[in-house]
Amino acid sequence: MRPPEKPLLLPPPPPPLRVSVAAAACCLLLLQVDAYFGLTGKEALTQFPLLGPSTNPAHWKAHLKQCDLLRLSRKQKRLCRREPGLAETLRDAIRLGVVECQYQFRNERWNCSLDGRADLLKRGFKETAFLYAVSSAALTHSLARACSAGRMERCTCDDSPDLENRKAWQWGVCGDNLKYSTRFLKNFLGQKKVGKDLRAKVDIHNTNVGIKAVKNGLKTTCKCHGVSGSCAVRTCWKQLSPFHETGKLLKLRYDGAVKVFSATNDAVGQSELASPQPHSHLPKVPAGPRPTDLVYMEDSPSFCRPSRYSVGTAGRTCSREANCDSMCCGRGYNIQTRMVTFSCHCQVQWCCYVECQQCMQEEVVYSCKQ
Repeated sequence: MRPPEKPLLLPPPPPPLRVSVAAAACCLLLLQVDAYFGLTGKEALTQFPLLGPSTNPAHWKAHLKQCDLLRLSRKQKRLCRREPGLAETLRDAIRLGVVECQYQFRNERWNCSLDGRADLLKRGFKETAFLYAVSSAALTHSLARACSAGRMERCTCDDSPDLENRKAWQWGVCGDNLKYSTRFLKNFLGQKKVGKDLRAKVDIHNTNVGIKAVKNGLKTTCKCHGVSGSCAVRTCWKQLSPFHETGKLLKLRYDGAVKVFSATNDAVGQSELASPQPHSHLPKVPAGPRPTDLVYMEDSPSFCRPSRYSVGTAGRTCSREANCDSMCCGRGYNIQTRMVTFSCHCQVQWCCYVECQQCMQEEVVYSCKQ
């Protein structure tokens, strides 16, 4: 008898996150700087060493080196070197954005491969829009996490009159310090004039979409305190959804992305983003995209064959029922059968370990032809 099919196990989502709303809101200032990094930067994403909070002199030197490697303005780099937790937070944002992008596009022709990323960023494709959105979302999420976790010396919990910060973390109640976070992020991100060309407006819009996606998952969580579980005192704090939920929302925005062009609004005399309105009877009034829409300027390539933007789909694994026809671009797919070993019939033994048997099953793998 053939053993039962092995279930598909996905990695569990990260634990719930207590955040500073200010960190999420103030990341809007990212729109006004020219120092992008991560998925929207030009630097290689393999050059960032692992960092951790430490007072060790060697680790401190690694932190300074990390700040120098990041594509930051001179002022931002100076602030980074002064804030021991900031370089680690920026690195976390890069990792978070890359992992989530590749997870969301694992079954698509373009799988968020880092190959061709630099050329992709020069164009106005839907995929470029997603890179800007997920990068800003990851930055917002990581900054909020660092503030609430106390990893940044100058960004802490709210100074509540009845709880010290240390007790707040002990109880898991990290309030929002909106005033301080606003001042900190304004100083770090700075402000510059927003570009007037279409590409600049598109990038700004898509960056905003990513930030709004993070704020969309912000919820209020409360905890009761009192004798015998009574709710004599209730403490509440803001909590972000796992980043997987943000990535899923942005993928939905990508699937429904809107193509835009530049149009002049006669009422204000400025150029604005506009989208085609086939049923509109008011051609003189440009209809802009919604604030939550991802926008793009030009149609994407097929990503079927190797190009400047991707390595193509040859050799990619696929699901015969779900996406082989689309991913393989009509070239067909190879079928390979192999035997795999996995743990099965696991039982908890006293005391205290899990004992499993080793089972084998036949697995069929489908991969796109050249």
